[in-house]
Amino acid sequence: MKAVAFVGSPRVHGNTELLTGEVLEIIQKAGIETKLVRLAGKSILSCTACGACRTSEDCPLDDDLLPLYFEAKDADAIILASPVFFSGVSGKMKAFMDRAGYISYQNGYTFRRKAGGALTVAGRSGGNATISQMLLWFMILGIVVPGSTDWNCAFGHEIGEIWNDADGLDNARVFAENLVWLMRKLKS
Repeated sequence: MKAVAFVGSPRVHGNTELLTGEVLEIIQKAGIETKLVRLAGKSILSCTACGACRTSEDCPLDDDLLPLYFEAKDADAIILASPVFFSGVSGKMKAFMDRAGYISYQNGYTFRRKAGGALTVAGRSGGNATISQMLLWFMILGIVVPGSTDWNCAFGHEIGEIWNDADGLDNARVFAENLVWLMRKLKS
């Protein structure tokens, strides 16, 4: 089994990536292969609604999206992680969600019945709206999401400040444990 986490933060090694790494470490310790994929530095254009994905698992836009889509398709679990950008996901995460989501949706729901979940980091507010945006993506695509003890949101602005948010870290850790349990249930 494999869990792939897509990090939508423009900050490499920033708080969103640190939180995602914490989750992936728990999953890996449970014997499941993990991979962290940074969207930073990748070209992911906005969807143009051309409809090309209605007839094949393809997109005519010339960028880095298709390998990322197939990475998600081949995984048993998909994690989306984004910092809060004006009460929503980052632009790169939104472009990834739109295009990978449309390709999956138009081609028989290729992400259906995978496990998944969302992580976010907020400087102050907007965490619930950002988590909701990602959770709705999972729901539309038929991805099964486990709960935790609260929303998977940690607080911190400067890099490393999330380590001071004990509740946020605990929520993410419980999510990781529940995701492992769910992945095993879905495979049995």
